[in-house]
Amino acid sequence: MSFAGQKDSIAAIATAPGRGGVGVIRVSGSDLLPFAFALTGKTPKPRYATLADFKAADGTTIDSGILLFFPNPNSYTGEDVLELQGHGGPVVMQMVLARCIDLGARLAEPGEFSRRAFLNGKMDLAQAEAVADLIDAATASAARSAVRSLQGEFSRAIGELNDELVNLRMLVEATLDFPEEDIDFLKAANAFGRLERLQLKLAEIFDRAAQGKLLQSGLHVVLAGQPNVGKSSLLNRLAGDDLAIVTPIAGTTRDALRSTIQIEGIPLHIIDTAGLRETDDEVEIIGIERSWKEIERSDVVLLLVDAQGGMTPADGAILARLPEGLQRITIYNKIDLSGAQAERHDEADSIAISLSARSGEGIGLLRRELLRIAGWHQTEDIFIARERHLRALSDAQEHLAAARSVVEGAYPALELFAEELRLTQRHLGRITGEFTADDLLGVIFSRFCIGK
Repeated sequence: MSFAGQKDSIAAIATAPGRGGVGVIRVSGSDLLPFAFALTGKTPKPRYATLADFKAADGTTIDSGILLFFPNPNSYTGEDVLELQGHGGPVVMQMVLARCIDLGARLAEPGEFSRRAFLNGKMDLAQAEAVADLIDAATASAARSAVRSLQGEFSRAIGELNDELVNLRMLVEATLDFPEEDIDFLKAANAFGRLERLQLKLAEIFDRAAQGKLLQSGLHVVLAGQPNVGKSSLLNRLAGDDLAIVTPIAGTTRDALRSTIQIEGIPLHIIDTAGLRETDDEVEIIGIERSWKEIERSDVVLLLVDAQGGMTPADGAILARLPEGLQRITIYNKIDLSGAQAERHDEADSIAISLSARSGEGIGLLRRELLRIAGWHQTEDIFIARERHLRALSDAQEHLAAARSVVEGAYPALELFAEELRLTQRHLGRITGEFTADDLLGVIFSRFCIGK
């Protein structure tokens, strides 16, 4: 017999796979009190911990633990939610989950609890994505930024911007639809000042979101160069561990080695590749081919050169083959042998750093340069953000710029101005999943005494 409510009820294990002291199963749906009674023989009091036995169909006890009940709408999903806290063994968790399925719930799909929270107005899209970002955070800085987005700081910033945009749109639409009101829009509405404020705020939000995107995804850095220039030594130095085998034998590294480090909370995914050279060794050839594939996918390549001999024709051949537009730092390694000083200097089309991977001299210069390339600057109010957020913000910036061009022209066309503002609002709405363009008429009538 099914005890789940009429609305589709879902259940899932909420704790990570494997053994643990405590395991949690969540159930979300409608009218879950009969479900709870069938499972435990008790009717839980809302938001109070109830000690209970989780029982099988024949009345035998599967597990003992804590039962929590969160009635709608004051729950994570906005529906009735049950949380079953039992012992964290995989077998017992599966047994309790199977019993929940017997009682009428179904297995939740990935992300379905958060999706229901979004559909029921408990969070917007940006907050829902922040849930996953918080779980996946690789650094403390990323986790803090994800919490800010989860608590709604990103959404509130977008909402405040949207409110100012709606106010400006109201004046434009009123001027277009009710010309008899004789509103001198460009003067009375201070269009230039309003647009400038909107553009400045949007640029600030974009900057904070871009930093958050960097915290989430990090920077992919590939170490490239001829054999024996110190790529593996540099990887070990940056990682602070002996990850790669270092020998004076050319071709020691046959395949890509990967390590993730942090600089100012930014994840740097460092990839050490096979030495790039002409060879007849079939295994080494495969490693070199993979090296070039890693280079093509990278955000920045560190081209290592032996500081004792400088840039050679073979190094120049590697340089010529690098993808056009790829960020590059030329590393003159082994200054401990050449006698050179650790320094950063400009080259024709990039910058170069002289350092010693063995001694660590000059490593600080490299770390600062990587942060510069990443576009990082220290700030405490970063939002965790994704590529789609940045694209939406960028599109909104383009339409605001187009709107400004319209009103600054010799013959301002308010119809075009209104359309650019509408498109700006549409792109902002993509971030949170809310788009208020259809409600604009209601806003106009609620704030303007038009029907006098």
